[in-house]
Amino acid sequence: MLELRHRGGCPGPGGAVAPPPGEGEAAGGDHETESTSDKMYNFIDFNNYVHYRMLTTETDIDDRYGDLDSRTDSDIPEIPPSSDRTPEILKKALSGLSSRWKNWWIRGILTLTMISLFFLIIYMGSFMLMLLVLGIQVKCFHEIITIGYRVYRSYDLPWFRTLSWYFLLCVNYFFYGETVADYFATFVQREEQLQFLIRYHRFISFALYLAGFCMFVLSLVKKHYRLQFYMFAWTHVTLLITVTQSHLVIQNLFEGMIWFLVPISSVICNDITAYLFGFFFGRTPLIKAAYVLSKYQYFVCPVEYRSDINSFVTECEPSELFQLQSYSLPPFLKAVLRRETVSLYPFQIHSIALSTFASLIGPFGGFFASGFKRAFKIKDFANTIPGHGGIMDRFDCQYLMATFVHVYITSFIRGPNPSKVLQQLLVLQPEQQLNIYKTLKTHLIEKGILQPTLKV
Repeated sequence: MLELRHRGGCPGPGGAVAPPPGEGEAAGGDHETESTSDKMYNFIDFNNYVHYRMLTTETDIDDRYGDLDSRTDSDIPEIPPSSDRTPEILKKALSGLSSRWKNWWIRGILTLTMISLFFLIIYMGSFMLMLLVLGIQVKCFHEIITIGYRVYRSYDLPWFRTLSWYFLLCVNYFFYGETVADYFATFVQREEQLQFLIRYHRFISFALYLAGFCMFVLSLVKKHYRLQFYMFAWTHVTLLITVTQSHLVIQNLFEGMIWFLVPISSVICNDITAYLFGFFFGRTPLIKAAYVLSKYQYFVCPVEYRSDINSFVTECEPSELFQLQSYSLPPFLKAVLRRETVSLYPFQIHSIALSTFASLIGPFGGFFASGFKRAFKIKDFANTIPGHGGIMDRFDCQYLMATFVHVYITSFIRGPNPSKVLQQLLVLQPEQQLNIYKTLKTHLIEKGILQPTLKV
């Protein structure tokens, strides 16, 4: 449209494009035939008139919505600073220190407190970790949506927060429903109500989302259409950042707790102060921590749901990833280390890839969050944790890391899961199970693993 302004026809007085004279009259008068020059003149007049109508329409739109397009970063309304939520006992204990050192001590004490609580949740098992991930997801979503609401609340847009939380509910229903259908098939098979929900899960999820979509369309307000679509996009990008990636975190948990702990620890190593890291982990390198974790079934076994005892279990025969293997050293290392081979868990080699990503690419999640906060002139996403800011301030890099771990597992680690295949087989009809049994038996006989039965 801007190009049409510059390329438009002859401007009239004041730079405006004048409509052709005699609008509505036939060009060329009473003559039945026209010369080439007359046709060209009429064409130019008609072209100018089209540009004039376009310009008029566009000017009307600019008058109605110009206040939105003309806004710059300096026009973004200031967000009031968050209140200080530091406990009074800490304020009194640190009252004699400068603000710099006071913040350092508050940050350190809260860091150690969070680490201790995290250890407690790990001890309580995988299910509590899943609830923790869900709680963090909801809080991060709340912090980002609140920023949008504070910035644009002066426009008094209807249903913004209501629809945002409704879409969060819909997306969580979809993702967690998929997880239940995937990992709890035997449990679902016993419950008739759950069978209906799982069978039509995707249709129900789409219907719920469609209801929210229709509510958004009905909430559109004249002169604020563009801004409301901005906020609609804001909500969906927030869902993409928080819900989708937290779902991947839970998927990583089902592969084994070690795939949850080691990536998080890798990011922590790059995110907190060197002193606190040294205080928490001592002088133990992260790759040695992976060595210790690899010895325990609690950390390396996939999380499975046992319907007979109605609980999660982490018991298995550890895979080759968590069994010591001997590796031959390259010639130049043999001379330096004076040994031929070295014993390692294969997971330790994978942990090098994870830690490399955490060191080189993971911080870009923090850079992205910092740019976001600068764009809206805020220091932190919220004041949930004194000295740290909001939950999103602590998990900006973790979400990016979780996505990488999920892609890494599916690309280089995950293979067929016998227990998962068995769960799916048990859901099938008896005739289908019998067909699969016959096909498998024929395959094993052809492979020479089973002896063919003699027919009498």
